[in-house]
Amino acid sequence: MQGYCCIKAVSLHSLIPFMKTKKFLTTIITLLLALVLAGCGGSGTDGETGTGVWDEHLTGSMELRYADQFHVDHYEDGISVITVEDGLRYLVTENAETLPEWLPEDEVSGMTVITSPVHAVYNAASSAMDLIDAMGGLDAVIMTSTQASDWGIDKIKKLVENDTIRYIGKYRAPDYEALLEGDVDLAIESTMIYHSPQVKEAIEELGIPVLVERSSYESDPLGRLEWIKLYGLLFGKSDEAQAFFDEAVAKIEAVDTDAVKEAPSVAFFSVNSNGSVVVRKPGDYVTKMIETAGGTYALDGITSEEDNALSTMNMQMEAFYDKAVDADILIYNSTIEGGLDGINDLTALSDEFEDFAAVKSGNVWCTDASTFQRTTGAADMIVEMNRIFAGAVDDSGMEYFHKLD
Repeated sequence: MQGYCCIKAVSLHSLIPFMKTKKFLTTIITLLLALVLAGCGGSGTDGETGTGVWDEHLTGSMELRYADQFHVDHYEDGISVITVEDGLRYLVTENAETLPEWLPEDEVSGMTVITSPVHAVYNAASSAMDLIDAMGGLDAVIMTSTQASDWGIDKIKKLVENDTIRYIGKYRAPDYEALLEGDVDLAIESTMIYHSPQVKEAIEELGIPVLVERSSYESDPLGRLEWIKLYGLLFGKSDEAQAFFDEAVAKIEAVDTDAVKEAPSVAFFSVNSNGSVVVRKPGDYVTKMIETAGGTYALDGITSEEDNALSTMNMQMEAFYDKAVDADILIYNSTIEGGLDGINDLTALSDEFEDFAAVKSGNVWCTDASTFQRTTGAADMIVEMNRIFAGAVDDSGMEYFHKLD
């Protein structure tokens, strides 16, 4: 396709030592301006832009039942366009060097172009790793921003320990030279990258497309899981991704909520180092998991004074006490602050817990530390919650929860 220009990432390898200098930045800016003036990008050769051209070549869209943070349209010539809720768009093609003539150049110039299937991925979004593994795409992941000690998934932990998946530094300070030497063809980042936008820009300047995924913003647990379909498209594993997703949905549809005679009230929380209680906001995907499993969220109706997109909020112990003291079941979230081994560990955090109905009845549970790195476990977590809500007396056979005695 004429009118497009491409900078080979490998041509920048010799410039790594100078990347942080003002001279380097000036050179890059000058080069980019020259490319624009020379006609790279710009309007389409046939003068057509806008929706009409796309509609003419549309062949269908990806079926999404639960996810609302992205959608995918498919077009002729093996072209797909991913639109993420934050406004970013990604053009997926089998060959980025030769794009179809019908593509409107002025629109494509504003997209991130990804060649699929990817073969050398830097994954800085830990929640995506489990999805990629579930569909059989892990061989294509060669780098990560999460060190071995921070992985709760044993399989991934071992791969990072033996450098099969190489740790190249935190997401905010990756080893750029390693990215170039690894011939990385896709970087996957969580929205945390927006706290360090210069890193995203630097990776893109190396010629590496960056996908910012938003699965954590899905309010439905199956919406988070449905991101496996997006990764299936990128990794050339669409059939495998669809099969895994369908199996997970079938598990949830088989959950026997009738086994829960009276929907118990459930508080899901942790206590941070400042003594504040960290809870899920109503409508969050965890609260929906509780409801799907046959329970009710004990903190339904709470509001946050903080205007942010976080799915959690902090409460003072007094406020949490008022809302959750009569809850039938307490589930402690071990993901951030660490797990608990017994009820004594909980009451050691605050004497107030001794008054809680669930503590008195011994109906206190704790999540496994790897629970939220295991995105694919949503269905099994709901199944285990259903067992708890139906009156399970122990945690035999459970992977995601253990009972505190």
